[in-house]
Amino acid sequence: MYYRIEGGHPLSGVFTPAGNKNAALPILAGVLLAREPVRLENVPRIRDVETLLHLLEALGVRAEWTAPGVLELSAAGVHRDGYPDPELSGRIRGSVLLAGPMLARTGAFRFVQPGGDFIGRRRLDTHLLALQALGATVEVGDPYLLRAPRLSGASIFLDEPSVTGTENAILAAVTAKGTTELRNAATEPHVQDLCRFLATLGARIEGIGSPHLVIEGVEALGGGTFRIGPDHIETGSIIGLAVATRSNLRIAQVDRTQFDPLRVGFQRLGVRFSWRDADLVVHGAAETEIQPDLGGQIPKIDDGPWPAFPADLTSIALVTATQCRGTVLIHEKMFESRMFFVDKVIAMGARIVLCDPHRAVVVGPSPLRGARLESPDIRAGMAMLIAALAADGTSHVHNIGQIERGYESIHERLGALGARIERVASENR
Repeated sequence: MYYRIEGGHPLSGVFTPAGNKNAALPILAGVLLAREPVRLENVPRIRDVETLLHLLEALGVRAEWTAPGVLELSAAGVHRDGYPDPELSGRIRGSVLLAGPMLARTGAFRFVQPGGDFIGRRRLDTHLLALQALGATVEVGDPYLLRAPRLSGASIFLDEPSVTGTENAILAAVTAKGTTELRNAATEPHVQDLCRFLATLGARIEGIGSPHLVIEGVEALGGGTFRIGPDHIETGSIIGLAVATRSNLRIAQVDRTQFDPLRVGFQRLGVRFSWRDADLVVHGAAETEIQPDLGGQIPKIDDGPWPAFPADLTSIALVTATQCRGTVLIHEKMFESRMFFVDKVIAMGARIVLCDPHRAVVVGPSPLRGARLESPDIRAGMAMLIAALAADGTSHVHNIGQIERGYESIHERLGALGARIERVASENR
């Protein structure tokens, strides 16, 4: 399958972000700790979620979609000798999140190197060091083997504020004996959502939203109902789409507490916003002018751990900047392969200097033209889709499975805004 896109047309309407993909995955992993049924709402029905559900079912979890966005799950039948399918595990980074809860629930776990986006080296050290601090023994190999008859609380300073490393440590600690102190913990909205979900099941976690978490272990977690929050990365993607296509778009139910890091980055590109109740209005129809730093210096958009501008939006910001007047430096600090899609945007007509694997200077606005594109990862794929919608002419975006790993029915949802986008079987091209 591929997307056939006719670009150059303004969009209009209201876009509702789906549930946060990066919250859904650790929360689904956390279901392994529940001794009673769990109901999850606002779950995005995307490829990564479906893959993780297959892995959970192989471990003994029963899962059923009972309504759009609603999953009913039971982990009563989790078995001790579960070994996730290596091929499925290799598709998604989220498969590593099974380690903490399975170790806590069964005392042992085997897993292979997780997959996911190829955006650079993604360490497992933070995960394994945290689990070792809680009492696990680790045998590094293919597969990895973890053992811990009983986990015990500990004071842990994470060697980096890894999101999934923090989540694995939390998942292992909530039923460990005693108190766990996590310092230098990641604070992203999806980490906060995981903590709130576990608290709904009976976990005792203090400091949610801060880099210092204190977790008092409980004997077991029960069940409950939890609604996953909206995806702030989808919000940022639609902000970029509005500007790139010269459109005024309204984004429904935006969490204002999660908006400031996005606002700071996009306002450097000159993007203007207003609020209509809980909805964010992006005023993208007029020309957008990049805002220089004091003294007329070239501004910079750089990413970092929350509450910095999210790394998952640097690709979107880069494409957005091609349609803004002025010059900006995009600095991707966290992943050395994130920028490797830039040559495709240059071929569409963008004026970009790729300084090195981490930095690109963008001069805009540049008229883009349609092209044949290949999606290398979720976020670069969405950035290419935005570029295609902004371009004159027809584009074909291939390897759309990457985009659909993270964006639910995106062609239909953008089509509702007026985008001329069609999902086509490859044999018809």
